[in-house]
Amino acid sequence: MQFKLKLTVAMAIAAASGLAAAQEQVVKIGHVAPLSGAQAHYGKDNENGVRMAIEDLNAQKIKIGGKTIKFEIQAEDDAADPKQGTAAAQKLCDAKVAGVVGHLNSGTTIPASKVYNDCGIPHVTGAATNPGLTKPGYKTTYRIIANDNALGAALALHAADKLKLKKVAIIDDRTAYGQGVAEVFAKTAKSKGMQVVDTQFTNDKATDFMAILTAVKAKAPDAIFYGGMDPQAGPMLRQMEQLGMANVKFFGGDGICTSEIIKLAAGAKTLDNVICAEGGASLAKMPGGKAWKEKYDKKYPNQFQVYSPYTYDATFVLVDAMKRANSWDPKVYTKELAKTNFKGVTSTIAFEPNGELKNAATTLYTYKGGAKNPM
Repeated sequence: MQFKLKLTVAMAIAAASGLAAAQEQVVKIGHVAPLSGAQAHYGKDNENGVRMAIEDLNAQKIKIGGKTIKFEIQAEDDAADPKQGTAAAQKLCDAKVAGVVGHLNSGTTIPASKVYNDCGIPHVTGAATNPGLTKPGYKTTYRIIANDNALGAALALHAADKLKLKKVAIIDDRTAYGQGVAEVFAKTAKSKGMQVVDTQFTNDKATDFMAILTAVKAKAPDAIFYGGMDPQAGPMLRQMEQLGMANVKFFGGDGICTSEIIKLAAGAKTLDNVICAEGGASLAKMPGGKAWKEKYDKKYPNQFQVYSPYTYDATFVLVDAMKRANSWDPKVYTKELAKTNFKGVTSTIAFEPNGELKNAATTLYTYKGGAKNPM
């Protein structure tokens, strides 16, 4: 009799567990960024933001279509390479993820956006800033950070209006991001009467800039604008010091505006001359920035770079649209993204008809005393 009772109880528990499992729905959200190579520190930070968002969303026991949703991340590495980026995008399409957060680089995000559009999966980037991303008008493409038009212009206006600089040299890494932000800076600087005394090019794998910087030094600029990422900006700052360019200001977009550049500059005094721009408010001025950063640092010590608050919000934006549509099917919920009005950590997020963030802010930063500080 006792055995029968135990068996009945065990069967009841198993049935209840089976019912609970049947009522739980796994929904995968893709994430793509460089997780290998020189830019892996950005990619890991971005991925951390998505993972943290998924953990917080799962704690809410969200119900969609009558089922409790269990969100999972499918993380892919594009190594900051456009070909790998499109391959990763196709992999996520084939896996039928519900949505994608990414990519990091404009050079990978732009070609991947066509893949997502063709397979009907929405993606939200919190990092890729080239204005060309939203030009095709895909209804699956969204950006929750200021684009290069805002970043490049803000830096050029500061150089001309606040610092009264007259001569600038431009260097870029020929990527979609680096070239794009450099072109905007140059155009705005010229419109303000500044003289572009030299234009030089490198690539996103280079570490030796002595020849380029020697040529630039001969033109005696007040400042250098570098369009690219911190793995190049750090060595460039060290080599500027070696060449006696300690008084030359060094401007750059969000690609150099990281904590990692402090390490990469390796004590070079030229770090004091860096002025960079990020989309959005500083963490201290973000609606939920301070509390969010404390939580992030406990979970991922010494890994914060730039974009993780945005990838965190991007994940919530996708899920917010699913909740409003009462569906995780991209065919059903994608149209809800255009109606987004979400109070996130970074800002209240709403979109222009082309998928750009409405009322995108920018913040300038310096590295006086070896620490990143908003101006």
